[in-house]
Amino acid sequence: MDALTVEDVHKVYGDREAVKGIDFSVRTGEIFGLIGPNGAGKTSTLRMMSTLLRITSGRITVCGHDVATESDEVRKIISYLPEDAGAYKDLTGRAYLKFMAGFFADGAEAEKMVAYGMEMADLGDRIDSKVDTYSKGMMRRLLIARAIMPAPKVAIMDEVTSGLDVINAFEIRKIIRKISEQGVTVIISSHNMFEVDMLCDRVAMINDGRTVLCGTPGELKERFNASNLEEVFVKAVKG
Repeated sequence: MDALTVEDVHKVYGDREAVKGIDFSVRTGEIFGLIGPNGAGKTSTLRMMSTLLRITSGRITVCGHDVATESDEVRKIISYLPEDAGAYKDLTGRAYLKFMAGFFADGAEAEKMVAYGMEMADLGDRIDSKVDTYSKGMMRRLLIARAIMPAPKVAIMDEVTSGLDVINAFEIRKIIRKISEQGVTVIISSHNMFEVDMLCDRVAMINDGRTVLCGTPGELKERFNASNLEEVFVKAVKG
């Protein structure tokens, strides 16, 4: 069974159709990239996958559960990290993870969850500093840890390295690979096609609310005789 399927999904806001028929599937255990320019419909698609937006038409399933009719079941097995996510700045990193763990478990199970989150964030002594003293890279690591510590089957992350410098983006990609190695299916959106080329097992390219291409980076580059995914995208869109 695929971890996630998206079948002819549309999303209409008033008189504007933002998603115009997107199709792709994500295999269990892979890192999958949803890529395209700003305004292509990536975030709307992720929010529909995460049960935060109602689908106008089409169907999305997560581990066999229909997002529209089984949203409660879907929420039990996914995590969603939006691009603009934040944390409580007056708390320390450790206190923030403890607070968030309380929504999922208590007692020894919550402590185990926090320990896993701290290991994933890998902030050293800074885990006991207040969040408002964190750099953007440290904040992103804490937020990824918060999203992963409940052990979701599917982790959905929107523009997870956006705004980070080279070193911090590199570290975040390492964390994502580690998450995948632990058996979590990871879905990321990005307009950075070079990053996705390095990180993802397969990708879906979308443009103007529609799926343009889907496959492994290697397959797509070979098909279009291109040296990178950016070149693939340009050739596919321009025909």
